[in-house]
Amino acid sequence: MTVGREEKEVKEVKEVEGSAGRASPIRNYTDLLIYKQAYRLALEVSKLTRSFPRHEQYELGRQLRNASRSVAANIVEGWAKRNSAAEFKRHLLIANGEGAETKFWLDLAGDEGCARRERCEALKAEYGKLGMMIHNLWREWRKWS
Repeated sequence: MTVGREEKEVKEVKEVEGSAGRASPIRNYTDLLIYKQAYRLALEVSKLTRSFPRHEQYELGRQLRNASRSVAANIVEGWAKRNSAAEFKRHLLIANGEGAETKFWLDLAGDEGCARRERCEALKAEYGKLGMMIHNLWREWRKWS
């Protein structure tokens, strides 16, 4: 990740945290930075799995794709149920768990030689950041809804 990209991501997070729905109200799940990140990462993971050996396309690749896609899907489902604090927070917890599972499958992909270890580590770091963002939203969700 380049310094410029990292600075941009930090700026985006601060803008969203600073606005807390005032300057740019969050009207849809697509307005959530965590959704955008989760969706982008799911696409990156999907592209990564295309390079897996054929026999792992349907085993490890499928598990990895399912877990990564589930992060974004649970954010969407939680947003749809945000009128219930318990349901919204439950789906954020599930999304966070799916992110942790994705990191496990990335470890396996790297250790089994299905993907470059450096690429897996970079994706794991991004899922770690996303996990922190999801946790922060879970903790302070009323500011965002």
